[in-house]
Amino acid sequence: MKDVLTYKGFIGSVHFSADDNVFFGKVEGINDLITFEGETVQELRNAFQYMVDEHIKDCETENICTGKSYNGSFNIRLTPDLHRRAAISAKLRGNTLNSFVKEAIERRLEYAD
Repeated sequence: MKDVLTYKGFIGSVHFSADDNVFFGKVEGINDLITFEGETVQELRNAFQYMVDEHIKDCETENICTGKSYNGSFNIRLTPDLHRRAAISAKLRGNTLNSFVKEAIERRLEYAD
């Protein structure tokens, strides 16, 4: 798994700046840009959790959703060969390419958890 922090259903990216000798990250999957940093892993974790708690409070105060809204549509970039192979495989199974990709993602997510 990639280096991430999790807290209350939120995900925080984790990076390190050798120039500044500091860990830093941002809260992912939200509409706002929220960053955090710390000189140690524990400081980074504490800063992340603090920023998540503050984000939740702000959203409750403003009566807005805490997470990013998704509309169910996204673009995917494939190599031409992979695109062709997927389209052919979908057609041979009597499916659309869209349903083929949706089923592949669902199967992958079953094993990810």
